[in-house]
Amino acid sequence: MPGPMRRAQGVTHKAKNFKGTTKKLIKDYLSKYKLAISVVIIFAIGSTIFNIVGPKILGNATTEIFNGIVGKLSGETGIDFGKVASILLTLLGFYIMSAIFGLIQGFTMTSVAQKITYKLRNDIAIKLNKLPMKYFDKKTNGEVLSIVTNDIDTLSQNLNQSITQIITSICTLIGIIIMMLSISVVMTIISFVILPISVFIVKTVVGRSQKYFKRQQEYLGHVNGQVEEIYGGHTIVKAFNGEESAIREFRKANKELYTSGWKSQFLSGLMHPLMMFVGNLGYVAVSVVGGYLAIKGTITVGNIQSFIQYNKRFTQPIEQIAQVSAMLQAMVAAAERIFEFLEEEEEVKEADNNIDTTKLKGNVEFKNVRFGYDEDRIIINDFSSKIKEGQKIAIVGPTGAGKTTMVKLLMRFYDVNSGEILVDGQNIKDFKRGDLRKMFGMVLQDTWLFGGTVKENIRYGKPEASDSEVIEAAKAAHVNHFIKTLPKGYNSVLNEESSNVSAGQKQLLTIARVILANPKILILDEATSSIDTRTELQIQSAMDNLMKGRTSFIIAHRLSTIKNADLILVMNHGDIVEQGTHEELLAKNGFYADLYNSQFDGEEAV
Repeated sequence: MPGPMRRAQGVTHKAKNFKGTTKKLIKDYLSKYKLAISVVIIFAIGSTIFNIVGPKILGNATTEIFNGIVGKLSGETGIDFGKVASILLTLLGFYIMSAIFGLIQGFTMTSVAQKITYKLRNDIAIKLNKLPMKYFDKKTNGEVLSIVTNDIDTLSQNLNQSITQIITSICTLIGIIIMMLSISVVMTIISFVILPISVFIVKTVVGRSQKYFKRQQEYLGHVNGQVEEIYGGHTIVKAFNGEESAIREFRKANKELYTSGWKSQFLSGLMHPLMMFVGNLGYVAVSVVGGYLAIKGTITVGNIQSFIQYNKRFTQPIEQIAQVSAMLQAMVAAAERIFEFLEEEEEVKEADNNIDTTKLKGNVEFKNVRFGYDEDRIIINDFSSKIKEGQKIAIVGPTGAGKTTMVKLLMRFYDVNSGEILVDGQNIKDFKRGDLRKMFGMVLQDTWLFGGTVKENIRYGKPEASDSEVIEAAKAAHVNHFIKTLPKGYNSVLNEESSNVSAGQKQLLTIARVILANPKILILDEATSSIDTRTELQIQSAMDNLMKGRTSFIIAHRLSTIKNADLILVMNHGDIVEQGTHEELLAKNGFYADLYNSQFDGEEAV
């Protein structure tokens, strides 16, 4: 079986609503290119017609040569080479026209497919920025990337091939039947007798091989997943002497992949020789009957040759239609996933207010905030607190207490279920999200660097910053010295996988990024977690200077780092259970004191 059909068998997934998705694809995308698609249809039909007529014309040339040889042997005139040449030139002209028509329809359809793909990619890029954070909480990165890359590519490739292939195959099938009937009805009936046998073979082989192809894809996923997992954690595997166990697991999955793989390939490989055998039986039957009819003088030798060529090509469009049906299934399934993504619920529409954030000072108030990622799982029950401009606020508590969630609510990554969050008396829902987030500078526990230079990474939050400003920010974050040791200094290219940059140095670069952005409100979510104690002490003074005059929220597990906070909010189970300064909270000898003392067990607590 041809490769494309074999691939289609193995990976095709059926759409849940084939008819509805196809209708939407035609209405929303293909209908905009009616003229271009009409050109594709017309030229595809023209190309097919010119191609189909070829064997009949070639048969006329064969008849002319045969009659000339017979005439020569009987003492009459020989071959009329002028007439033969005229027939062959006509045939050449038809094939050239077929090729030109094919090129035009191929170019036009490729253009339409690429324009649709271009629009879909743009729609997806826009949609990504409109989706709420809760969507990405429920989807893995791989699932989203699969839609953006695999599904778009599947739609593009299959759309380009399937439309022209369907038109060509149907026209070819109809045209061949007409040409065969025009030559001999009896021989055509014999060819049709072979058809059910071919269909039965295709159905049987495909039915048996399908389950093995499915199993092959399943175990291929297992093998790939295991390799990725072991490779990603190879240090742990070696540290715990897990090599033998990993090899055993891999061999087990690989054996299953091997078994299903050879069975699927063997069964699909039977298709071609079986079809060839049945086809050859048809050729023998057609040749015998054709020879008999030629002896009787009811058919010419050239027509027998033409009929045999048509008969040989008769099953090709049938196989192509079967192949296209698999391509259509894959294309519509991919389109369905794309449309489902584009129809996902978007973030709540932004307010039209244009609040001038440059005049805001950074007073923050939480008023009876209630929130849950799901309606039935509330994690912030009743949160209220007033923070004055310039204050340094630490948020502490055990894992799952709701510390990071409060920050996400403040930046409107999520909206509260009830209650309000105010900045200088203005509800954050009255701000445009972009304007609101410009007020914040955030340093997260998980660092993020993109593929670019050191200078571009630091300048990410303030693209218009000068080189001198970038250097000053790097100095304030105590990362200037490290940058100078890089081969190209600030022009060195970095990315998240950069092997020459440690986790702590990445964190320092992200801190420099925030320093350069010069925000009104700072959010430090375990910002020093990846930095060693010596480096932490180095940047602590720089961070203190940065936080002067700015409202700062610090989420910390190491309570020793937030002793000098103006206010410490102690959270547990979504509520503020205690608040006050470090000394005040220790004096209460309550929940905070237990947390603090547990980190210094065996040492003096204060």
